Amino acid sequence: MTLNWGRCNKWILVTALLAAFVAFTSIVAEVSAQRRQRSAPVPVPNPERPAAEQKSSDQQPVSPAAKPEVRETVQADVSTRRVAVTANFSGTEIVVFGAVDNSRQTSAEAGLYDVVIVLVGTPSRLVARRKANVAGMWMNVQSLVFDSVPSYYAIVSTRPLDEIASPDVLKAYDIGFDHVRMTLSSGSFSGPPTKQIKEFRDAVVRIKQKDRLYQQEEYGVAFIGRSLFRASVDLPANVTVGPFDTRVFLFRDGELLSQYTARLNLEREGVEEVLHGFALRLPLLYGLATVALAVSAGLLATAALRRGAH
Repeated sequence: MTLNWGRCNKWILVTALLAAFVAFTSIVAEVSAQRRQRSAPVPVPNPERPAAEQKSSDQQPVSPAAKPEVRETVQADVSTRRVAVTANFSGTEIVVFGAVDNSRQTSAEAGLYDVVIVLVGTPSRLVARRKANVAGMWMNVQSLVFDSVPSYYAIVSTRPLDEIASPDVLKAYDIGFDHVRMTLSSGSFSGPPTKQIKEFRDAVVRIKQKDRLYQQEEYGVAFIGRSLFRASVDLPANVTVGPFDTRVFLFRDGELLSQYTARLNLEREGVEEVLHGFALRLPLLYGLATVALAVSAGLLATAALRRGAH
């Protein structure tokens, strides 16, 4: 049998072309699939959390309880920042008002919060003396020097202090007559016993209270809304001129939540200011002028009496 090599070569060529076409098509399809795979976005998991936790947190909303708790704060101010002290000054009343931010009270009568207001005057040096009967005569037998004693100290609160906070908290913030800051002088006398220091402190507070320079009102702060409050403090005529600090403390269940400080100034005006400045700048001349004024007044009174006698 004879073969037709021409026809066989044609069939072999056609078969090879078909095989090459099929291989080329498969290669093109594979390359296209790889390109589509590379172009598709790849999800990037959070490195701080596993992928399963991230998926569950994205699907579940954040609970309101997970939000940070907002803490209450207090804001306050005084009715006037400056009080003029003139020759006819007879005292004044200071109104302290404020508000509790983020208040949780439902009404003014809820009693959720306690407010303590402490008005502290300019500190000054003070000498406390103790008298005793010596041989039938009352004499100063002992003294204690305090370098810094508040010239004025007033406490106004929503209720008694022992019902608001513990003694340790009151002592830490100088709240109460037992905790008034009095700096003892190092040169008073060496090594005074603690009992004697307390006796002198109590005596200073007692004398200041008698002069109405130390005051306390246990139910003087009143809430007029769920967050607003007000109080009034009396300044007597014998108060020392100078800066005053108004400290406002906010308590809840014995815990101090917030505090705020406002400044008040008592300033001399008119004749009072002129005489005070004259005495401080020229003390010798001021003394001579007062002596001359007193002598002149005495001579004028004597001359008037003599004319009346004739």
